[in-house]
Amino acid sequence: MEVSMKKLVVFLMLLFVACALFANGQDEAASQETVKPITMRFGHYAAEDHPGNIAALQFAKNVEERTNGAIKVEVYPANQLGSPPEILEQNIVGAIDMSLPTQGALDKYSKKFAAVMLPFVFRDYEHVYKVLDGPFMEWAAPDLEEQGLVFLSNWEYGFRNLTNNVRPVETPADVEGLKIRTPPELQLQAAMEACGANVTKISFSELLLSLKQGVVDGQENPLSVIYHYKVYEVQKYLAMTRHVYNSMVHVMSKKVWDELTPEQQTIIREESEKSSALMRQAIQDSEADLAQKLEEVGMTITYPDTSLFKAQMQPAYDRIGEYAGQENVEKFLEMVEMF
Repeated sequence: MEVSMKKLVVFLMLLFVACALFANGQDEAASQETVKPITMRFGHYAAEDHPGNIAALQFAKNVEERTNGAIKVEVYPANQLGSPPEILEQNIVGAIDMSLPTQGALDKYSKKFAAVMLPFVFRDYEHVYKVLDGPFMEWAAPDLEEQGLVFLSNWEYGFRNLTNNVRPVETPADVEGLKIRTPPELQLQAAMEACGANVTKISFSELLLSLKQGVVDGQENPLSVIYHYKVYEVQKYLAMTRHVYNSMVHVMSKKVWDELTPEQQTIIREESEKSSALMRQAIQDSEADLAQKLEEVGMTITYPDTSLFKAQMQPAYDRIGEYAGQENVEKFLEMVEMF
């Protein structure tokens, strides 16, 4: 009887252990089924071979590796998800998770970004980064949060330069009367009009055809765009005016951000900053090389005295002040003068 009782106790103990192991296995299986990788859609407008897309791909790769596959980032370059304004709007409403708008796109939602594109306000790239990565970012980030976006970091795009098919540009007088295409951004329009150009707003997708057909005489963009989008095929003259600086700004949905762990948030921000550094270095390293390549394919390049252009910018500053708010312009100029 005593032996039978011991056997029963042992049997019950083994049964209990087996049930516990089975239940634990079921819990782990259920956990594995419910904890699925987060997949983020990252849309932007840079061409596939542009430094902006190369930086985006690095970001996606590093985030997936550092999160052990818990976060996957799908990159959609070259306006695959819509035009730049459409991509930003999708990001704001949560239809996509990340984007790379310029300050010109973001100023529709926060007028502080409009001040970044004041013509001839920055000396060089180092000056830009001290302002944008420091006091400006701290100043503007809360505005983006109100729109449902997290301001991760400033990437790059570059100083904008002027091309046309009519004549070389050495002075503002050479711009007078030219039909120049700009994006739908007041700062760029105001800068060109302050030099006497006749400005037309044409979507980027229609730009090359418009230049080829003579609808407009010229356009303005960073060297990387002029080269990678083959603007040189339909333009003869390039003037290194460096009239306005703007950059891609890496933003993501705040709703998605708030669902991440603190560790994942740190990884996202750190990798965003690393991709910013990669793109910035690539753009700067390539500028001299791109200028040489553009000469080799037949463009005539001039290097105007930009102080002559800056001297004519007061009408542009007045118009930008009306649009951005004079208090925002003054605050931004204070930041510029800090460095």
